[in-house]
Amino acid sequence: MSKLSVDPVLNVGGIQAFAASFRSGDLTSEQATRGYLERIQALDKQLGAFEYVAVDEALATARAMDQLREAGTDLGPLMGLPVSVKDLFTVKGMPLTAGSQVDISDIADPQEGPFIRALRQAGCVILGKTKMVEFAYGITGVSQPRGTPWNPCDLEVHRLPGGSSSGAGVAVAAGLCALAIGTDTGGSVRIPAALCGVFGLKTSFGLWPTQGVFPLAPNLDTIGLLTRTAHDAAQAYAELTRLLHGSHQGEILAASLTQVRLGKPTQYFFDGLAPEVERSVASVNDELRNAGVSFAPIPVPQAAEREHYFPLSMPVHLLTTLGEDRFEANKHIMDSVIARRTAAGLNTRAVDLLALEARRQASMMEVASLFGNIDAWISPTVAGVAPPVADLLDPEEGYRQAINMTRNTQPANYLGLCAATLPVPRQAGELPIGYQLMCPSNGESKLLSLAIAIENSWSDRAPGNHTLI
Repeated sequence: MSKLSVDPVLNVGGIQAFAASFRSGDLTSEQATRGYLERIQALDKQLGAFEYVAVDEALATARAMDQLREAGTDLGPLMGLPVSVKDLFTVKGMPLTAGSQVDISDIADPQEGPFIRALRQAGCVILGKTKMVEFAYGITGVSQPRGTPWNPCDLEVHRLPGGSSSGAGVAVAAGLCALAIGTDTGGSVRIPAALCGVFGLKTSFGLWPTQGVFPLAPNLDTIGLLTRTAHDAAQAYAELTRLLHGSHQGEILAASLTQVRLGKPTQYFFDGLAPEVERSVASVNDELRNAGVSFAPIPVPQAAEREHYFPLSMPVHLLTTLGEDRFEANKHIMDSVIARRTAAGLNTRAVDLLALEARRQASMMEVASLFGNIDAWISPTVAGVAPPVADLLDPEEGYRQAINMTRNTQPANYLGLCAATLPVPRQAGELPIGYQLMCPSNGESKLLSLAIAIENSWSDRAPGNHTLI
């Protein structure tokens, strides 16, 4: 380990500091890219974060970015930044498996979508594609077809990384990329971020186009970011939104905590917490009160509706994409838990699904009024910490864990909110815990401003997202 190169972007202080070092010539994109590729080569044999590493392509892009900089061309704050992409996106020259052994070559979009094109416009260097749960339909991170990445918070025990953006969470936590791109349909960015000890942003539905992304549930799928810090996520969010929408909103600054009012749901989100999660979140809330934040109890009875909606809607949507014949012919090579969940959609009645969707639309309108003078809702991101992978060898236990892990994240997708998870400061030997913020649709600027302010309030302590590596 003594000869292992450090995380190049973390070493200079994050994405904003990397941009300054890159512009000054103190750090080239090729140097940063080589640093990450060396770490991937050294660490990913155990961690298994990457499905595909694009060594030659990444180095060629990095050199091109350096040459453009030397010629006086500035593509923006993400220029030359090494990133990873979840294996759900079409990326030219890279395989697309969607985490499965099932052949989807004839139904996957052959063209890169707007989001990947925005990454290229920004000058990002795509290091490769990260592993994921099959068809993004799982939250624990377990993958029978492709292998389960190793959560770097514990190098002795193979713990769940969270999913479905499992490799993305591991890659950021272990310093294998500066920024990871994931997707979130029911918590698939926030849960791996929380369990691995990094920051995760779930954007509003429709904010970033999902063309060129293999679909799970087109009415819920969103693209998200996994980063070391809220500051890094804000930098990437602002630039990618500018490129995708053509408008610049300026730098996202920290909110004043003395003027912040947070809603604490009185139902559902705080039920069944592990003792360490309950203590940690209560401690965070006490610290925020001392910093001037006020809290208000908020009833959110609509949150529990996710329990009926997701088990019916998601398998139907996935079956619509795959087709019943393809599913029946290939279910024996699918992850057993995911095959079981998908098969449940074969007998779903259209009238039941439409009724659930109508109820969801009504609930989305109802909760809009619950914010009022509330800046954001808060909750633990996950009710527990990352358990050992061995605990899920029983498919029944795997299914139970999947339902339980999404308890606090699915409501944001169901109710049309944007959301983020921050890694709570922790002591050596403690497992990561996430603190979730939820804002109304298209409230990302406020969401990130609050996240940065909370992160800044923890600046005197380790932010809780440094792994053992």
